[in-house]
Amino acid sequence: YGALNALPPFGNDPDIVIWLLNIDFVILLCLVLLVARRAMALFTLWRRGIPGARLHIRLVLLFGILAMVPAIIMTVFSLYFFHYGVQAWFSDRIQTAVVESQQVAEAYLEEHHQAIRADILAMANDLDRQSSLYFKDKNEFEKFLITQSMLRNLPETFLFNAKGDILVKAPLSPNIKEINIPDFALARAKNFETVILTDINDDKVRALVRLRSIPDTFLFVGRLVDSKVLGHVVATNEAVHRYDEIAARYDDLRLTVTMIYGVVALILLMASIWFGLNFARRIAGPISNLISVSTRVREGDFTARASEDNGLEEFDYLSRSFNKMTTQILNQQSELMDANYKLDERSRFTETVLSGVSSGILSLDDKNIITLANNAAAKILSTDHTTLVGSHIEDLLPELLPHVQLAFDRPSKPVQTELPILLPDGTKRMLLLRLAVELVGESSHGLIITFDDITDLQSAQRKAAWSDVARRIAHEIKNPLTPIQLSAERLKRKYQFAIPPSDQQIFNELIDTITRHVDDIGNMVT
Repeated sequence: YGALNALPPFGNDPDIVIWLLNIDFVILLCLVLLVARRAMALFTLWRRGIPGARLHIRLVLLFGILAMVPAIIMTVFSLYFFHYGVQAWFSDRIQTAVVESQQVAEAYLEEHHQAIRADILAMANDLDRQSSLYFKDKNEFEKFLITQSMLRNLPETFLFNAKGDILVKAPLSPNIKEINIPDFALARAKNFETVILTDINDDKVRALVRLRSIPDTFLFVGRLVDSKVLGHVVATNEAVHRYDEIAARYDDLRLTVTMIYGVVALILLMASIWFGLNFARRIAGPISNLISVSTRVREGDFTARASEDNGLEEFDYLSRSFNKMTTQILNQQSELMDANYKLDERSRFTETVLSGVSSGILSLDDKNIITLANNAAAKILSTDHTTLVGSHIEDLLPELLPHVQLAFDRPSKPVQTELPILLPDGTKRMLLLRLAVELVGESSHGLIITFDDITDLQSAQRKAAWSDVARRIAHEIKNPLTPIQLSAERLKRKYQFAIPPSDQQIFNELIDTITRHVDDIGNMVT
């Protein structure tokens, strides 16, 4: 402030402001380095997953935002008031007036450009139509050119070739033998463009165009313009240029003030962040310690204890409460471990008993999920013991689902049935099942299924029945064989010689056939 107002000892030296800004930048750089060093350490802790690092970062961001928002608001409003105080000289109205005055002068000059462009194009068209007169009688063509220049108020009119030699001119034109046209204008004219030439040091507006019907010939015309107009155009351009220079210096001043406000705001922001880092470390330290201890407790170490000397009364109270909680959890854990040990003993005893039973046993909950299965059940069902527990009875034995529903419908009466099943390997087995609902009071809490594989038993019973049937049938078949055989032998002895000799051979063959087939039947039955 003192340097900007040239107060002692600064004096009226604009470099003092730059030096002060440099000093501020050095202070700001030191603060940035300190904050960056602390921030990098904090970021490293966060990357390593140290508990409390995220909270530390949030607190720093919170302090930074709380310091940054007022500083930004004050900076913006200060710059706005500064801009508003000086803006009167550079307001939109003044800028509009300056710019429009220049546009008016340029518009006036542009109007002359448009007028001379239209006149030279019309004149070039008329000369192209009279091109034959140029080759027949140049004097008549010159008269026609003079008439055109007088009608269109173009006192300065020339026809010249590409070398600059004048071919025809109007009487009011300057007495010259050649015209010096800029190369760029002549090049554009060769492409049949209309070129407008204006010299601010002269009082004329000139135009140049190439004729189409007369080879290598150009039309050059000029018209007088009020020299005051051109002078006003030049003065207006100079005034606008000076106004722009002043506006540019105003931007530099505003930039300097903006840099001063910005540097001060950044210094305050860095100082606030530094204070936030230290204060956040004081707050986040006990929280990090508590998080670390809670992590050890979560992993099962209930002997972990938080520090009760944190320098803040609230954190000390929180640590004491946490330590009491972990002590109670440790005691309850010991009681639960004793109870679980006893339950494990009972469970192992039950599993030992079930593993020695030859019958398969399944236990279902109220959702028909298998909660218990012995090895015999897995063996009978040809599946793995680990896949039984947790599976649904419908997925394992869908044929059993109606009987399960029947057992739950009448829980006081067990259900016994024989059920054919198809094992995963494609074999069919017959099971004898007994379903009993587990009742606790009046409500059911599950279902016990006991089953045996009676496939081999039924097969043995069936074989025994068929053996008895076979013996009875064999006995019934062998009983008439003996009388048949004896009768055939008696017929042979009694009637062998009583029949005519011609029929004895046939008679003997028939008797032998009966005897042979009786022996075959006897062998088959045996």
